[in-house]
Amino acid sequence: TRNFTQATFEGAEKVSGEYLNERYIKKIIGCATCGMRCDHIAFVPEGPYKGTTARVEFECLWALGPNCGVDHLDAVIEAISQCNYYGMDGISTGVIVGFAMDCYEHGILTKKDTEGLDLRFGNHEALVEMVKRIGSRKGWLGDVLAEGTMRAAEKIGKGAVKYANHIKGLELPGYDLRGLKTAALGFAVSFRGACHLRSGAYSPDVKGSVDRYKIEKGRGKIVMDLEDQYNVIDSLILCKFSRGVYYDGLEDMAKYYTLATGIKMTAEELRQAGERINNIARLFNIREGKGTREYDTLPPKIMTVPIPDKGAAKGSYVNQKEFDIGLDDYYETRGWTKNGIPTEKKLKELGLNKFAHIVKGKIEKPKKGAK
Repeated sequence: TRNFTQATFEGAEKVSGEYLNERYIKKIIGCATCGMRCDHIAFVPEGPYKGTTARVEFECLWALGPNCGVDHLDAVIEAISQCNYYGMDGISTGVIVGFAMDCYEHGILTKKDTEGLDLRFGNHEALVEMVKRIGSRKGWLGDVLAEGTMRAAEKIGKGAVKYANHIKGLELPGYDLRGLKTAALGFAVSFRGACHLRSGAYSPDVKGSVDRYKIEKGRGKIVMDLEDQYNVIDSLILCKFSRGVYYDGLEDMAKYYTLATGIKMTAEELRQAGERINNIARLFNIREGKGTREYDTLPPKIMTVPIPDKGAAKGSYVNQKEFDIGLDDYYETRGWTKNGIPTEKKLKELGLNKFAHIVKGKIEKPKKGAK
């Protein structure tokens, strides 16, 4: 909450699913033939945002709500509606506003910068106004924040990068990586940055199948397997929400593929297809100058600010030593170099020889005498 300043929220009950359903949800719909119905349509019946209608899901509710210290659901619904109007991602927009609020509370941004807007955490009116300014690029700050957290932090300066929660330019979603360390590794190595839909590496942390407060050897394999499976899910255009319900892993997906196309497919063939996709994406990032170890990183808050709240997670954060263990393990499992570059041997193994020119000259040769 509050741009990852805390990990708990005193206004949680006011933004809970129960509170939302009781007061604002008017209709729950789903895709054709799907019985899961995950689309919740909210309507504000009274107050300053009366008449606002928007689809509400938990990530956008978190980003524009607790992440900004806001516990007014009517304002959150209005902010989501404004994101829809301007064609902006609700998660990123909420994290950008939360970043600006953090900068404001630390004196990096002033009322002169905000043109009189009291941009403190919890100010729901400022939240809605700032979303509008970002969407329309109104004023200096609206224009700067419209560039996203990474670029905005660079333009604002004065140490603002310390409060910028992004990976490879993509804002963090609603998972506190300080206490979900498999997820932290998964988000760091993701080819599109802080995306919770690239591997679902938070799952073993949340389920308790691993110790979520540490990174150790073996986590790289967990992340890799999940990434490769998610690549297949996306390629087959399956819904991630239905994983474990309508299908259970690569075996089921291989059967679906065979039934739909008449072409025999095995789980291992699908797994290798997912691995190829991840390597091609990595090669794209390398070609564009953003695909090496220095970009597989975490925001400063995740690595330097321990969780302050009372509870099991108190004091937890990702330190550099364990993070390096995780990166080394992941790269080794992938068949990449210590710098995160796919080897020519790995590319040949995956039938990606034609892309080998991208990595040539970028792989350091072992020094003489080195083991």
